[in-house]
Amino acid sequence: MATITLGGNPIHTNGNLPAVGSQAPDFKLIKTNLGAVSLADFSHKKKLLNIVPSLDTGICAISTKRFNDHAKNHADAVILVVSADLPFAAGRFCTAEGIENVHTLSMMCDRRFAEDYGVLIVDGPLAGISARAVVVLDADNRVIYTELVPEIKQEPNYEAALLALA
Repeated sequence: MATITLGGNPIHTNGNLPAVGSQAPDFKLIKTNLGAVSLADFSHKKKLLNIVPSLDTGICAISTKRFNDHAKNHADAVILVVSADLPFAAGRFCTAEGIENVHTLSMMCDRRFAEDYGVLIVDGPLAGISARAVVVLDADNRVIYTELVPEIKQEPNYEAALLALA
């Protein structure tokens, strides 16, 4: 269990992020077209998982746009934005914001992804959705970088995440 804050108030996750050097847990998440994807769908590429509570919040939108801008010129890696949002809402967000270079993925079918990655918030007003985190995987799905953002209202460390992805 990890402690993070929401507006300075402590809340907790169900566990900890996967350890650097470990094999990333596989997942089944839902794309905006309602198709399911897993890690195998992005094989042989480095992956940055931008885990956010909801694209319908300012910081989540900012981080998605920032990683989308990076992805424009880096086809050697894939950016996955994982949230509790319905795929329809994620699709509307991407259309409205011109997001074309990242994959928005939903945990709408179950919260196993959040549980397996240790980011499921278990108490407080956001219980049941994910904390803000970044996990970078190599092409073989080994964890090479993690960040659990200590305050949900803060942005992740973009420079460190993108350096790990490079």
